Amino acid sequence: MKKYLSLVLFAHSIFALPFALIGFFLGVISTPNPFSWMLFVQVLLCMIFARNSAMAFNRFLDRKIDARNPRTQMRDIPSGKVSSNEALIFVIINCILFIITAAFINSLCFYLSPVALFVVLFYSYTKRFTALCHLVLGLGLSLAPIGAYIAVTGVFSIVPVLYSFAVLFWVSGFDIIYALQDEDFDRNEQLHSIPAALGINNALKLSVVLHVLSALCIILPIFYATFSFGYFYYIGVIFFCFMLIYQHLLVKPNDISKVNKAFATTNGFASVIFAVCFLIDIFLRTNFNF
Repeated sequence: MKKYLSLVLFAHSIFALPFALIGFFLGVISTPNPFSWMLFVQVLLCMIFARNSAMAFNRFLDRKIDARNPRTQMRDIPSGKVSSNEALIFVIINCILFIITAAFINSLCFYLSPVALFVVLFYSYTKRFTALCHLVLGLGLSLAPIGAYIAVTGVFSIVPVLYSFAVLFWVSGFDIIYALQDEDFDRNEQLHSIPAALGINNALKLSVVLHVLSALCIILPIFYATFSFGYFYYIGVIFFCFMLIYQHLLVKPNDISKVNKAFATTNGFASVIFAVCFLIDIFLRTNFNF
C-alpha cells in the first residue's frame, strides 16, 4: 500500500479534493435532500479512484521519459520500486472501481464516468503533441466540484461550473510554473509544454493571466449563488488570491529555485483554507444539519 501511495503522490490530492467538498456541500444546501454519509463516502471514493487512475497511468505512460530526466529518475517505476505491469493493473482496478462507485450514486454520474476517465487519462498523452497539456490537466481536476455537485443533485448549475473554471485556470497556471523545471529537457526531448514553447518569461506571464481568471471565477459565485455569502467566504477569497500572488513572487524568470514551494505548499494552503472558509460560511449561514 505504501508504494502505491508513493506512486500516485496521494498528498497531491489536496489540490482538487477541497473543491470536491465545496461542490458536494454546495449541492446539499441547494436541494431539500438531507445530508447523506453514504453519498459523501461514495463521492470521496470516486475522487480517490479517479486520482489513482490518472496519476498511476501518467507514471506508467511516462516511465521511459522519467528514466531519461535527471529530475524524475528516482520515481517509482524508473527506480524499480513498482513494476510497469503493477502500475497498469493498479490503473485498471481503479478505473473499474470508479465506474462501479459512480453507478451507485446516480445514473448521470454513471453515464459521465467514462467521459471523466477519458479526460483524466488522456492528459498523459498531451505533452507529446500540444503545449496546451497544462490546460488539459486543469480540465481533469476541474471535474471535481461539478462532479461532486452532480452526485448530490443530478443536475448542472452555474455556481459549481464557476468553481470548475476556477480550478481549471488555477491548476493550469501553477502547472506551467512547475514545468519551468523541465524547460530544457522538454525541448531536447521534443516534448510540448508552455515553457518549452514560449520561454520562461512568457510562460510566467501566461500563468499570471490564468491565475487572474481563476481569481475572477472565485469571486463570481458571490453574485450568482442562491444564498448570501458572509465574511468567512470573503476571507477565503482574499486568502486564495493572496496565495496566487505569493507564488508569483516566489518564482522569477531569473530564479526558479522555489518552484516546489510555489507548487505544493502555496497551492495546497490555497485550496484547503479556501474550502474551510467556504464550509464554515455555509454552516453558519444556512440551516445545515448532518
